[in-house]
Amino acid sequence: MEATRNRALEAWMADQQYSANGLAKAANAAVEHIAGRPGTYDGRHVREWRAGRVRWPNAITRKALEYISGRTAAELGFVPRGTTSSTAAPPQEDPMHRRTLVAGSLSAAVAAAAPGAASTRRIGMADVGRLQQKFEAVVASDHKHGGQLGIETRAVALADRALNLQNSGSATQRVRSSLYATAASFRSSAMWAAIDGRRFRDAVPHMREAQALAELSGDQAIKFRIWSHAGSLYRHLGLPADARAANDVARNLHITRRDPMFASLGMARQLAIQGIAHERTGLPRTFDQAWEALDRADPAAFRPVWLMAFYGEAELHSLALTAHLSAGQWSTAEYHAHQCLAALKPHMRRSRAITTSRLAHAQLAQGDIDTATHTAMQVPAEAATQHARVSRMLQEFGAALRATAPGSVSVRTWTEHTTAWRATA
Repeated sequence: MEATRNRALEAWMADQQYSANGLAKAANAAVEHIAGRPGTYDGRHVREWRAGRVRWPNAITRKALEYISGRTAAELGFVPRGTTSSTAAPPQEDPMHRRTLVAGSLSAAVAAAAPGAASTRRIGMADVGRLQQKFEAVVASDHKHGGQLGIETRAVALADRALNLQNSGSATQRVRSSLYATAASFRSSAMWAAIDGRRFRDAVPHMREAQALAELSGDQAIKFRIWSHAGSLYRHLGLPADARAANDVARNLHITRRDPMFASLGMARQLAIQGIAHERTGLPRTFDQAWEALDRADPAAFRPVWLMAFYGEAELHSLALTAHLSAGQWSTAEYHAHQCLAALKPHMRRSRAITTSRLAHAQLAQGDIDTATHTAMQVPAEAATQHARVSRMLQEFGAALRATAPGSVSVRTWTEHTTAWRATA
């Protein structure tokens, strides 16, 4: 006898815009949340449920689906063993649950009867998706410009929009969690824009808000991003102990054991922290650990857009450059700078300007004055005058150049060049 398709599950998946693979991933995450271990579902399992070939999944599967949907397994169209879909008795309801439903129905009836009453809006994953598209635009703008107050302000406004959407209608637990994660993502972007623009005092409240939203979401990836950014904030403030503690929170999240790419980024940022703490002997080992984890990461695995947009070989070399520059190991810093520039993607203009500025510092510290000056002059005028971190690094480069070779041709060339920059700006 042919199995009867599970129309209720199909309808719910269509309403929430779940593909078979998408629901499998969500179920795996739900199992991890419930049981403390990752699930092992894939699209094949979901197609079995949808086709009706699995009429009553095992207990952990039912709990995972109920966690995602906010509905019982019976409401999702599954049929308890010993019954048929046509003769199945209604699932037993908790009396309090029934009273709540009745009260809710009465309230809805009264609201419908009231003149001018509006129906409650249903918020779905399509609403979340539209916000996430705007998040992708914020990430792209950061890589082009970085540190701008406009990016920070826009990210805060979009975080508020995500929170306002929470209160505009009814939604499943999955949708609400996704909205909190999206709001946390926007707040973490505002935090990073403030850090990148050296507005450190402004970054702190963004960090606190992002951390609270991430906890409400339960999303491990966004928790990692926020605590990792917190480590960067403390590193820029010259507080290596606090930076290490914050980065350790990120590195100890379960997601770093599940996905080596997160583990690699955590180690790479640890590398930069070791640099400002002048832990020179540990730098090669940490770099090797970060590289090994990156090499193990599956390039085809699904990951958040913010991670895929920037982390890879180039960023690992960039953080190694930062570490060795802080530790005063100039030749090794120069090596990593060249490796980073060779691997950078074309759209990462902010990163290229930062790396080029650091390369000039490493060359100047080795006494290669003419090469260092030529390198510094390759930084675009826009980044040199409008990006706070780049501007500061180039100001420090000019001061070091004048102290190293006062009255030299390189100093005069650099002075003329920076004057032209300011005139253009």
